Amino acid sequence: MSERIANAALQGKVMSAEEAAQFIDNGATVVMSGFTGAGYPKALPTAIAERAKKEHAAGNEYKINVLTGASTAPDCDGVLAEADAINYRAPYQSDPSMRKAINSASMKYQDIHLSHMGMLVQQNFIDVDVAVIEAVRITEEGNVIPSSAVGNNVEYMDAADKIIIEVNEWQSLELEGMHDIWEMPKLPNRVPIPITKPGDRIGTPYIEVDPEKIVAIVKTDEADRNAPFKPADEISEKIAGNFLDFLEGEVAAGRLSYDGYIMQSGVGNVPNAVMAGLLDSKFNNIQAYTEVIQDGMVDLIDSGKMTVASATSFSLSPEYAHKMNEEASNYREHIILRPQQISNHPEVIRRVGLIATNGMIESDIYGNINSTNVSGSRMMNGIGGSGDFTRNAYISSFISPSEAKDGKISTIVPFASHIDHTEHDAMVVITEYGYADLRGLAPRDRVAKMIAIAHPDYRAQLEEYYERALKGKNLHTPHDLGTAFSFHINLAENGTMRLN
Repeated sequence: MSERIANAALQGKVMSAEEAAQFIDNGATVVMSGFTGAGYPKALPTAIAERAKKEHAAGNEYKINVLTGASTAPDCDGVLAEADAINYRAPYQSDPSMRKAINSASMKYQDIHLSHMGMLVQQNFIDVDVAVIEAVRITEEGNVIPSSAVGNNVEYMDAADKIIIEVNEWQSLELEGMHDIWEMPKLPNRVPIPITKPGDRIGTPYIEVDPEKIVAIVKTDEADRNAPFKPADEISEKIAGNFLDFLEGEVAAGRLSYDGYIMQSGVGNVPNAVMAGLLDSKFNNIQAYTEVIQDGMVDLIDSGKMTVASATSFSLSPEYAHKMNEEASNYREHIILRPQQISNHPEVIRRVGLIATNGMIESDIYGNINSTNVSGSRMMNGIGGSGDFTRNAYISSFISPSEAKDGKISTIVPFASHIDHTEHDAMVVITEYGYADLRGLAPRDRVAKMIAIAHPDYRAQLEEYYERALKGKNLHTPHDLGTAFSFHINLAENGTMRLN
């Protein structure tokens, strides 16, 4: 009996990805595992893409709707987008080919709060035909041990008419025991989620599945996407230093203790640099209640600085993914992987009192944040879980370099061209020039703080805009609508936000 497929009745359902793809018909809604390049199916997407190409070549229509946990990888989102195999995609993506298809309107995309996706499926708003889920193994009882991401796997498999399991032998068997699966009851029978601390375990290490719904099992041996992080540059290190200065200020004010920091961190090089900065800080007993485990968190665990990290997925470099596979039995003493409905749930986020840190595309002078659409219309990736954490965190912060594209773009603008997080939610904005603590400030009192953290080359332009705005009649949140988007218009027409 296979250790990876320990249920005898399921042994006969092992087949190739090409054979399994025949269960997925044109127009089907297909839900897939995967979150930030971890735990996504490796074989079925390519098989589906090849089927789409053949159908298109024969003059037949073939497109499916795809839901995931979050982003996947080129061998999932990428191949499906390139084959023109997707009609509708949600709730988050980061693939360049898919982004191109979305922005050209050849693919429909809905950017959804990550905590909402599982709920929408669970409450039968979306009918699911087939679930394609990666697993470490299937137990003797037919239960599924998730791999490096849990995401929406619980809700997706519950809702699906048919289930295809990819058993990935690249994923370490020692991941078993790291997961904590607790299923949110359906309305109207919800109960409080019994988590009061990031390290609380409340569920099982496996997902219960109806074996009768499993129509195919595909064996794979492929690594997660595991993109390497860029080495921290001077700007990232300055941002990390400013973030630590902010934390030190909170300690000095009596609002935080050196052993009481509970963190959430978005994905990327700058957040990873922030975690690197924590290694040499005075903070100890750091805990995380977040979405993803990044390299920086692994370093914090190794150093003894971080005692527990709760998430729904990994987002590791190749080096650290190998390290995790080799030492998973040790790391599962400190790491908990939960369903994303739990990892991102507003109730728990508010209760544990975490400090949220996420990236942004731009902020305006009043603290409205755009984290998704360049110049208001060009979708980058999506809101992800930043909305879940920003609205409900004890302190919500956004971090970004002050400029982009070699200085052609200012990340501090008069009026955000798209707003994901309003001035009511964003509390602190940080660039390499300092931090703007916006708590307790009326809109007009925020302006000077925001301009102070803008790039020096853009401060005069921002001040000139604000002076024009003050000439209006309504001055609670002054705007000059005629020039509110002058930065963005100049970028579109002249390739730079610089007006002079």
